[in-house]
This record gives sequence, C-alpha cells and structure tokens, in this order.
Amino acid sequence: MSFRHPVITAWTAAAVNDLSGGCLWLGLGAGWQEREHQTYGFELLGTDRRFARLEEGLEVITRLLCSEEPISFEGEFYQLRDAVLMPHPPAMGGPPIIIGGNGLNRTLPLAAHYADEWNAIAVSAPQFARLSARLDELLWAAGRSPGQVRRRLMTRVVFGRTTAEVERKLDGVPREWLYARGVIVGTANEIVDQLGALTETGVLQWLEVDDVDRLVAFARSVLPQL
Repeated sequence: MSFRHPVITAWTAAAVNDLSGGCLWLGLGAGWQEREHQTYGFELLGTDRRFARLEEGLEVITRLLCSEEPISFEGEFYQLRDAVLMPHPPAMGGPPIIIGGNGLNRTLPLAAHYADEWNAIAVSAPQFARLSARLDELLWAAGRSPGQVRRRLMTRVVFGRTTAEVERKLDGVPREWLYARGVIVGTANEIVDQLGALTETGVLQWLEVDDVDRLVAFARSVLPQL
C-alpha cells in the first residue's frame, strides 16, 4: 500500500481484470522491505500506522470495486469525495483479493474482513492449522463462512535427487530447525510425505532460480505423485 495510492490500484486492477478476462488475483499488503522504500523514496511508516494505512487502503479499494454509486471516505491517509471508477468495471466486485501474513492481531482480522484468499508464510503444518482455525473464528465473527476464504502457504523447498544431494544442500543446517519454519526438505518421496500434511494449502517457493536442472527433476519426480 506504500507504493501507490489505492485509487490507482483499484483503477489498474479493474482494467487488468477486464482485459485478462477475469484472470487477476490482487495481492495487497502493508509493505516491509526497508531498502526498497529508502531507495525509491516511499514512506514505510512504523508498524501500527503502516497497518492503519493498509486497512484504509483495503476499504477504499473494495468499496470502489464493489460500488456502482459514488463513494466518500474520510481517513487519516486517504480522502474521497463522491468517487467512482469510470468506466465501470464490467463485473462489479473486481478481482479476488489476497492478503498474506501470519499476524494474529492485524493481518488475520484484515483477511477475515477483506480477503478472498489468505496466504500464510513459512510456518509448519501444525502452525498453519492453528492460524487457519483462528481465521475461521474471525470469519464467523465477521459474518462470513470459512469457505469464503481460500488458504495457501508460501514456503521454501530443499530438494535433492538423492539423500547425499539433500545433505549437501543443507550444508549442516539441521532438518528439525527447517521443519519448524515450514521448510519442505528431502528427496521426492520424503517431500511427498511432508506435503501430505499440507493438502490443499498451496505452493512451494523455489528460490534457486538458476538451478533449472534440479527444478526439472523436482517436477518430474514429485508432481506426478501429488
């Protein structure tokens, strides 16, 4: 939300969603990378005001995308006077909104109120289950059913074609330390077993983008078993 005004985001999202035939999923967040903000001159803000800005931005974006009538909004960060998206998006409501993060106090309540998908980040299967259960409680409290919000998990994978290759990739880092942080580790069969505990929760994040051979091996040996 720190990179662009929410009205610009809503305009852009409505247009891209229309041009793509409804293929857009709109990810929205408070911001966190200090270096990016310093480099480009964006104001990151402290945590409390950063999340207050995100909440205002979510309200502005969702109201603009969902309303055919002009809206007004008076907040600390954003003010609108009889604002409306023109031309109207063909499908009012706009693209589904994704909110990512594990925070119990700010992120999950915002996801319960505004999100169509919640994306957890680098947590173990038991932690994910606890966070998901808390989201269910918040959704019921907000008058929504748990089925209205998809659940996904973004985490890392350390994959090797053999046990020896896995150990080389780990370079002495204990597996238990990685497991506690939600990292998927092992050969093809080991990874399939670990993914069994995360059925329908989402995706792995492949960070070693220059290691195409191992990515291909992962796809060929793991994906057919899922």
